[in-house]
Amino acid sequence: MSENKRNINYFQKASIYDMLSSYFKYTNPSLHLYYYQKHLSYLNKGIHFMNNPYLMERPAGNSTIRLIHAAPQAANVDVYVNENKIVKNFSFKQISSYFTLPPGKYQIDVYPEGNMTEAVISKKIEAVDGKSYTLAVIEGEKHLRLISYLNEAMVPHNETKIRFIHLSPDAPAVDIAVPNGDVVFENVSYKQATNYLALTPMTIDLEARVTSTKQIALSLPKLKFRPNVAYSIIAVGYAKEKPELETLIIKD
Repeated sequence: MSENKRNINYFQKASIYDMLSSYFKYTNPSLHLYYYQKHLSYLNKGIHFMNNPYLMERPAGNSTIRLIHAAPQAANVDVYVNENKIVKNFSFKQISSYFTLPPGKYQIDVYPEGNMTEAVISKKIEAVDGKSYTLAVIEGEKHLRLISYLNEAMVPHNETKIRFIHLSPDAPAVDIAVPNGDVVFENVSYKQATNYLALTPMTIDLEARVTSTKQIALSLPKLKFRPNVAYSIIAVGYAKEKPELETLIIKD
């Protein structure tokens, strides 16, 4: 099959699954979500082929990165990209704005604030054409670590989508669920990020439960998800000491 025909086929399948999802929207919520996920999957595949520089002639695009300080006991830090400081005096729970990078490989160095004697993190990353990343400073077993998550900000018109990222070092694996209801994201452990879940825009109560139990680790009341926005719900802090466990809701 030619690449153009394959791309058309992806969009045709996306359209069929969108119709099925709409058909079951009010009569069978489970099938509605199932077919909507299928719709998004094929839509993303079609867009991937449209944006792939090896399949379609187009100018090279840029990549974007942002940073989050998610290490509760770590001091403030400065962050450098290829020896250029991009974030200064970066503190726990702080989230940077997005930075644009041409596609390529980069050296990321994280130093204690105001002190370039020895890096606490030194890591190479690759910025891929058109991709967006969240880089999280987290606690490792002995040292700080930098972990990367791919952002997917594309949302179908008038829809929303969410994902959950577990960055609490001492919290157990959790299920994200509706109170007294179904599990939305299952068995998410430290450093893991879920896939995105597409939703109708809404305000909803959620809770983080210790996996496979009814024990509530954290309540997440009245979360408001607006249309045409993708969100990351990020758990930070400690479950058993201070700073206490909480969530940061950020737009991707």
